[in-house]
Amino acid sequence: MSVVLGALFPIFLLIILGLVLRHWLIAEDAHWVGLERLLYYVMFPALLVGTMARADLTNVPVVAVGGTLFASVLLMAGICFLLRPLLARHLGLDGPAFTSLFQGATRWQVFVALPLAGNLFGDVGLALASVALVAMTPVLNVLCVSVLVRYASPGAPDWRDVLSGVVQNPLIWSCAIGIALNPVSGSIPQPLFVFVDALGRSSLALGLLIVGAGLRLAELARPNVLVFITCALKLVMMPAIAIMIARGAGLAGANLMIIVCCASVPAASNSYILARQMGGDAPLMAQILTFETVLAAITIPTAIGLVS
Repeated sequence: MSVVLGALFPIFLLIILGLVLRHWLIAEDAHWVGLERLLYYVMFPALLVGTMARADLTNVPVVAVGGTLFASVLLMAGICFLLRPLLARHLGLDGPAFTSLFQGATRWQVFVALPLAGNLFGDVGLALASVALVAMTPVLNVLCVSVLVRYASPGAPDWRDVLSGVVQNPLIWSCAIGIALNPVSGSIPQPLFVFVDALGRSSLALGLLIVGAGLRLAELARPNVLVFITCALKLVMMPAIAIMIARGAGLAGANLMIIVCCASVPAASNSYILARQMGGDAPLMAQILTFETVLAAITIPTAIGLVS
């Protein structure tokens, strides 16, 4: 447990620093939006290309790790749909609010998962977490956009837009490029890897600063029952589901811990942007993200400690 807490401590320090910087040094939203675009389209892809290109994938249970998290996402999505009529009847859950609950319960914060995996297990951890990214990102994009179109927007979903968003996702492409380069990585000039590493390693800290900058602490003063239900689904039930499936698949040790890392992190911060752009309940989404990020400081080490 001390190793887990040691790996988590710098991560949450960086998140707190991002919160401080957002309020005391870089208050303009436009600066953080620009940094997030730089991170999403340049620096994070560099990290994934470099990691996957040099990873020893022969010793990584790609199918078992990816399949476990893929199945976990689908099961959680099914649970959200089963809960929707019950919550609508007793808590007045409407369509836009359901989309925020759905995103908050299913999506994962890659900016937290990758640094955590790297801190715990180095390059092997990053490679395993990248496998998780490949498994989870396409299905989550399709599910979340579809749910927003169905429950928060009028009219039928335009599947061309949904598929276009998945195909154009830079994180998926960067993992694919890294895997394609893996067999010939020994022939790639070393200075190119130094360049990619310089971009990629700095992305881990920047991503956590952006997570902190996105926190809205004022939301903590207005708790909502739906927020607590979403937090329970994402921070408690999702890791439990992932652990159950992983153990059923025979996974243990570092492989199981990486799965728990990816399953137990809070929802992605760009869930708020998607909710705002597509008619979801953006204020509720902001509350969910803030509560999940704060509570994750307790739930992540607890979940990892249970399997370590």
